[in-house]
Amino acid sequence: MDKKENPQAAKMLAQVPLFAGLKGKQIKSVASAFARERAYDKGEVIEKEGGSAVAFYLITNGSVEVRKAEKLVSKLGRGQFFGEMALIDKQPRSATVISAESGTKCLVMPAWNFKAAVENDPQVAMGVLKELARRLRETTNALSE
Repeated sequence: MDKKENPQAAKMLAQVPLFAGLKGKQIKSVASAFARERAYDKGEVIEKEGGSAVAFYLITNGSVEVRKAEKLVSKLGRGQFFGEMALIDKQPRSATVISAESGTKCLVMPAWNFKAAVENDPQVAMGVLKELARRLRETTNALSE
């Protein structure tokens, strides 16, 4: 992905709840923080539980399954993201993420760019916090059923 402006990525990011509150320059800045877009085949492991955290992922096409010890935890689709937890707490990956269909694509943001985006823009940080809170509530509800 071009390190300069990427109008397609900026347009996509503006539609993602995490980045929807950002304006012009902020969106362009975040879009340029994504190093590339990567495609995955069905069943391809994107991140492995216990692995090192090196990137944040934003799904631009298709879907992924999040699995903990082979158990399906959730399914994420276009506009959703993963990989943020291990980047925030510097712990090993908490789950395995697998492409659920051929043609799944993700924008990939290196760890150091993610850190800068969260530290430099309170709206990005707040968006990540809101999603973490939502996922925690979802997990708590599932465990109490």
